[in-house]
Parts: sequence; C-alpha cells; structure tokens
Amino acid sequence: MGKVVFLYRSLAYRHAAADILRKARKLPRGAERSAACRYAAALRDLAQTEAWLEGRVADEPRPMPRLKVAASR
Repeated sequence: MGKVVFLYRSLAYRHAAADILRKARKLPRGAERSAACRYAAALRDLAQTEAWLEGRVADEPRPMPRLKVAASR
C-alpha cells in the first residue's frame, strides 16, 4: 500500500509543477513569473528526491572494520 501512496504523491507533485509552469508562461516577465518558475522547479525536484528516497533499500548495518594501530616504540 505504501508504494501506491508514494506513486500518487509523486504524480501529484509532478502535476502541480507542470500546472504552475503552464500558468507562469502566461504571466508577463517579472518577479511573479520568476517566482512561479522557481516554485515549479522546486516541486519537480521534490518529486525526484522522494522517488530516489523511496527507491532506496535499507541495508543491514555493517560492523565497522577495526583499524590496526602501530605500536609506538
């Protein structure tokens, strides 16, 4: 069930980013248009980051290798 929820959330972020970018293109050049483009890019990056995090598999913790310390003479 978790994968389905993630898929819908990721698609929602991507859809929102595309929608905001579409609206930003209709605005005249200026601060509001730039802010909308930055917001759309942030949503797209968020969707990609969550996709990367969801795809990761938790590994079992590995023991740290013991370092050999040279004895001082």
